Amino acid sequence: MPLVHIKNLLKDASRGKFALGAFNTQNLETTLAIMRAAEKNRASCVIQVSEATIDYAGLETIAEIVKTAAKKELKRGRAALHLDHGKKFESIVNCIKAGFSSIMMDASHLPFKENIAATKKAVQYAHKHGVFAQGELGRLAGVEDVVRVAGHEAFMTHPDEAAEFVKKTGVDTLAVSIGNVHGIMKIRKGVPKLDLERLKEIGKKVKVPLVLHGASGIPEEEIKKAIKLGIRIINIDTEIRLAFTNSLRTTLSGDKNIFDPRKVLTPAMEEVEKVVAKKMKIFGSAKK
Repeated sequence: MPLVHIKNLLKDASRGKFALGAFNTQNLETTLAIMRAAEKNRASCVIQVSEATIDYAGLETIAEIVKTAAKKELKRGRAALHLDHGKKFESIVNCIKAGFSSIMMDASHLPFKENIAATKKAVQYAHKHGVFAQGELGRLAGVEDVVRVAGHEAFMTHPDEAAEFVKKTGVDTLAVSIGNVHGIMKIRKGVPKLDLERLKEIGKKVKVPLVLHGASGIPEEEIKKAIKLGIRIINIDTEIRLAFTNSLRTTLSGDKNIFDPRKVLTPAMEEVEKVVAKKMKIFGSAKK
C-alpha cells in the first residue's frame, strides 16, 4: 500500500480515541522494521524523518526508501510520512516537494510572537500544497538530533497560550510540553511525570490533535492517561535507537568472526520491530 495522507490517519485516531505512533527512521533497516510491525499488527503509524537524518541519508534517498517500503510491506497496515523538528523553512519546502504529507516547524526556541510568525509562514506554505503542519509550543529538555535544550531552559505549554498559538498559526496538530523529555538521559536518570492536569486544560482550549514528543521511556499507564486526554500522536525515537544499537553490540560481541552485514543487521531490525509493535499495542493503534 502506498503512503497515505496523515489527515486520514488522524481522522481515524480522533474517532477511535487512540494515538498514532510516530517512529523516527534513519535508514533502510529501521524503516523496514517499522513497516513490518505496522503490517503484522494491522496498525496505522507515522514514519518521521528529522533534519539530521536528511543530512545523513539525503532527502530523496530516505523519502524513496520509505515510499518503496510502504508499497512492498504494507497491505493492511498504513503509514504517513512526516518531517520531525524542522528548524529551517527550506526543510519544509523540500520535504513537501519530496512527497511528505505532514511537516513540523519547530520554532519553540523563539519568543512566543516569533514562534507564531515562523510557524504561520510554514503552515501557509504547507496548506497551499495540501500538507498538514505541526507546531510546537513549550520546550522539551534533553538532546535529540538538532534539538538541544538544557533543563533550566525548558518550560511547559501554557493552556491559554496554546489556544492563541493554534488560532493565529492555523496548525493542524500541536506538540505540547507537559513534562516529556527528549533523549537518552531521562531513561538513565528517570523519566519525569507528565503534568496531566496541564494536558487536560490544554485539551479544553485547543481543538486540534495534540502531539507528545519525547515519549520514549514514559510508563504505559501515563501514556494511556495522556491518550484519554487528547494526545493523538506519540513520538518514539530513543527506544528505537537503543534497540538497534544494543542488538548490534550483542551480535558483534557474541561472534568475533561475523562479517556479513545482513547477519548483523537482521537481529537489529527484529529488535526494533518488537519495540514498535509493543508501542502500537499500548497506543491503541493495533488492528485499527
